[in-house]
Amino acid sequence: MEHGEMRVTNPADQDTIGDSAYRCIRKDIIFGELKPNEKLRLERLRKRYNVSVTTLREILNRLTSDGLVVAEGQRGFEVASVSDENLWEIAELRLLVESHGITQAFEKGDIDWESQVVAAHHKLRRLEDRMIAGDTSVREDWKRADWGFHRALIAGCGSATMLELHSQIFDKYLRYQMLTLAFRGEKAARDHGQLLEAALARDVEKAKEVLDVHLLGGVEYIINSRSKP
Repeated sequence: MEHGEMRVTNPADQDTIGDSAYRCIRKDIIFGELKPNEKLRLERLRKRYNVSVTTLREILNRLTSDGLVVAEGQRGFEVASVSDENLWEIAELRLLVESHGITQAFEKGDIDWESQVVAAHHKLRRLEDRMIAGDTSVREDWKRADWGFHRALIAGCGSATMLELHSQIFDKYLRYQMLTLAFRGEKAARDHGQLLEAALARDVEKAKEVLDVHLLGGVEYIINSRSKP
């Protein structure tokens, strides 16, 4: 976001600016631009994101509710810390929600849903191939595609509430991945291929089995990556 003087806006425009700044700050936390335990100084954030201090306070309170920021009373705000215990909890919640979403989507999904899953997997596989080849410049695109594929798998569930909950949990899981650049290469790509096959076959039990190995194996990989010097 460009720095500079704030322009005069009407309330509707201000809401748009606030939402945009919220998304930017949230993204910067998830992708590690704002580090765990980093103090969030309002004046510095005001210049960086070009929003008022009042709007920033609202955004940081919103991010506190999301679990990505911690309010420190009179001392202000800081980025939420990370821990192995928290990662396991997030992964178990994600597994619970995604498994239920898969069950519903495999039952209700139509041919348009199948097409969405196939397209999402194709995009993810192309980016995985680039990551496997050592091109880490596409890491943000890769993780968006990863989100897109897992989202597509459950998109046929018919529940907007479940999709929103999945997005919130996935973002917290993603934060750990981006802090360590935890990419498991061909193994993760193979898991995704098996999930695609299970989706097209409407094989719920196979999909759950693969998802369990995929997510919990991912946690172990992230933890091992974090422990390396």
